[in-house]
Amino acid sequence: MNSFQFLVALTASFGGLLFGYEVGVMNVVLVMDAFRIFFKFHHWNGDGLDEKGQPTKDVANMMYRDLKEADNKATLEGLITSSFVLGALCGALMATYLGEKYGRQRTIMIGACIFTCGAVIQGLSARSWVMIAIGRLITGLSIGCNGVLCPTYISEVAPAKIRGTLSSCYQLMTTFGIIVAAVINSIVWYYTNVKPEGLGKARSNIWEEVSNFEWRFALLFQVVPGLGLALLMCFLPKSPRWLCSKDRDEEAVEVLAKLNATSTSDELVQSELKAIQEDVAATRAAGSSSFGELFSPVIRRRTFITFLMQLFQQWTGINVIMYYQSQIYNEIGFTKFMSTVVLPIINNFVNFISTFPGMWGIERLGRKTLLVIGSLMMMVFHISTWAFSTQTSKGKTWEYLAVASIFLMVFSFAWTWGPVPWVYQAEVFPLRVRVKGSAVGTVSNFLNNWIIAFVGPALMKAWSTKTFLLFAAACLLAWVYSQFYVIECKGVSIDEMDAKMAGKA
Repeated sequence: MNSFQFLVALTASFGGLLFGYEVGVMNVVLVMDAFRIFFKFHHWNGDGLDEKGQPTKDVANMMYRDLKEADNKATLEGLITSSFVLGALCGALMATYLGEKYGRQRTIMIGACIFTCGAVIQGLSARSWVMIAIGRLITGLSIGCNGVLCPTYISEVAPAKIRGTLSSCYQLMTTFGIIVAAVINSIVWYYTNVKPEGLGKARSNIWEEVSNFEWRFALLFQVVPGLGLALLMCFLPKSPRWLCSKDRDEEAVEVLAKLNATSTSDELVQSELKAIQEDVAATRAAGSSSFGELFSPVIRRRTFITFLMQLFQQWTGINVIMYYQSQIYNEIGFTKFMSTVVLPIINNFVNFISTFPGMWGIERLGRKTLLVIGSLMMMVFHISTWAFSTQTSKGKTWEYLAVASIFLMVFSFAWTWGPVPWVYQAEVFPLRVRVKGSAVGTVSNFLNNWIIAFVGPALMKAWSTKTFLLFAAACLLAWVYSQFYVIECKGVSIDEMDAKMAGKA
């Protein structure tokens, strides 16, 4: 591949950066005192906690505010967190129409602008969970739309031999966005939540606001990557496949020439153009596509595989960890500083680094093999996390073992189930129904993500670390699904895929 192809794929992957920042920022924002008081998750009477998080009356030893949890905290937390995913679900459905009518490149650019508007609404929210939920729903619309179109766009401009590697750049940038959010907002949390003003002083109004700079800054900072993606997409070419589908073959051949760093008359360019034109002609000959076609005998198996793959990706429990990890570490027994700053940054770094083995393995080991390995590894580490967490009263060693198991679970996910579903759905469908098929997968992802985000706080409150056993059982089912139902698509042409999925090979 050449530098321009890499630049195009990397820039389009910034859609994942927006997703990652949105996931990472909420983990920290949800434990910011000002946010909790502002939206009435908690109230504060002026009492303080010491360095270990224990109540103290000695003002000199007070480090943190001693907030008291409201009865509806879990419900409000679930509503605000999950509203983003509900928006993403709607955005994934919109992507089909917008991507085919206006093209992948232009729709991704518009999506980035929508994301920016949602970020502004969140950061300027009034004292009502409704306004911030609406802002998160709007950012979700963008993420859902771009979650369909970014991997599709990358797969349509990438060389076939490294299509899977480049398509997994979306997952890589998602993990990078989580790191960026964790680092920036952990620093903000430290300077605004450690030894804040007013410790030890009785407050007549326990619901009175404190300075809201911390969470408003964290949410408004999303404007930076949002506008950045919109600006960068202005300089990227339209998908050559989409151009051909709109009878703009001259523009398509120019894009192909630029992507391959050669002239329009080059044999490679003409060969790629011919292949695209033949695919488009075959699509037209069969008439316009519909969602019903996804359930035709030749295509329906890949539709079910894609839907279930994204379902199981969410029920591995990864987003309960990513959304609520600070609260999980606190439940295990770590201090507020460790739970909010140190451990999330380490975990998010593990998540980012672990994506690189996936980019290597997805082409060498294959999609199915990664799913099988990953589901077994995650099941083991979910069980060990629960087992170690039951022994934390016996000493710090057990706390660190429990956290190590969480890190290993995240590692297991990031190089297997993290990138594979996005790569799989972007390449397994014929051009005729590619966007619609990809949308089905993305809708499944965000639907199950929404369920997880909404019930996550209630699960953790009711079951504590036993929740990890639920996800271990889901990983066992994911292994059965991967081993016996998923069809490998590494290096397989669309014609061969048709035969395999129809049971003819």
